[in-house]
Amino acid sequence: MKFRTILVASLFALTSGVAYANSCPKHIKAIDAALPKATLSDAQKADVKKYRDEGESLHKAGKHSESLEALAKAEKILGIKM
Repeated sequence: MKFRTILVASLFALTSGVAYANSCPKHIKAIDAALPKATLSDAQKADVKKYRDEGESLHKAGKHSESLEALAKAEKILGIKM
């Protein structure tokens, strides 16, 4: 019985990490779609691009929680709610 519980918990942990990792590209696409339409100052646009690029780099490095933090900063500037 303990083995089954450990196995199920491990499977949930593994699949939730994969789902978490797959959300980064959705955020990147949302930022890319919103940026050209946004009315922002040059400094704000530069910040959005910086956070977006940082998020993409972190995603590619496998650092998904850090990626989502950077992407959230870009989304906040753009007013995106996800």
